[in-house]
Order: sequence, then structure tokens, then C-alpha cells
Amino acid sequence: MRSRRDDIDPQLAIERALTLGLCGFGDDRGSVDRLDRRIERFAAAAEGALVWTRDADGLYWLGRLDGPYSYDADGADVDLVHVRRCRWRDAPFVESRVPAAVVATFGRGGRNFQQIHDARVGAESLRLWG
Repeated sequence: MRSRRDDIDPQLAIERALTLGLCGFGDDRGSVDRLDRRIERFAAAAEGALVWTRDADGLYWLGRLDGPYSYDADGADVDLVHVRRCRWRDAPFVESRVPAAVVATFGRGGRNFQQIHDARVGAESLRLWG
């Protein structure tokens, strides 16, 4: 949920998402086509899909998508406007408890909504959701 804009404090979007029960991303200042494809993938993700985010303290939060895509203009100040409802676990996980594929994905520093391609990550995440 980290903004692609360097002038936005990434923790503000995380706090908004956790407080309001949202998952999402902001407007891409690059290609409109790339943003449209990202929105399509996000909107098409299955309800109930597990999602991960990482906060400014390096803690990992596990959530579950719980609603359809919508545009939330109220999130513009923290660049979190393309959203879906999300149920987040009450407490975060330290890195040592998080599936290795999740840690590796965040380690690459991406700022995208992306699927983690690993045969074990789904089962490991579901166990932690448990």
C-alpha cells in the first residue's frame, strides 16, 4: 500500500487502511495503461484473498479482502484511492514469523499490488490467519 509518490509518508496510508479496514494503492503518476491494468488485477482478486502489507516499523500485517473495488477520493491525501474492504488481523507479525516468500517480495522494494508466486505462501499465510 506504499505510495509510488516520494512526497507521501507511507505510514499514513497504512494507518488509514488499518483504521478503516481497507487495502489498496494510489494513483500512478506514470502510465495510465499500467494503472488501468493494476486496477483490473486488483478488482479481479478473489474476495477472501489474503494480502500482506508492511508498516514503517518493519512489521507485517495480514489481511483478507472483503469487498469489491471502489475509488475513495477521501484517501487522496495519503495516495490510497483505489481500494477494497479488508479485514486485518488485530496484531502484526515480526519478520521471523512471516512466510519467506512474503519477506522476499517486500525486500525487492516494490510499490505495487502483486501476487506472490510461491507454492507454499498461500498455505503458510492461511495458517497465520487461523
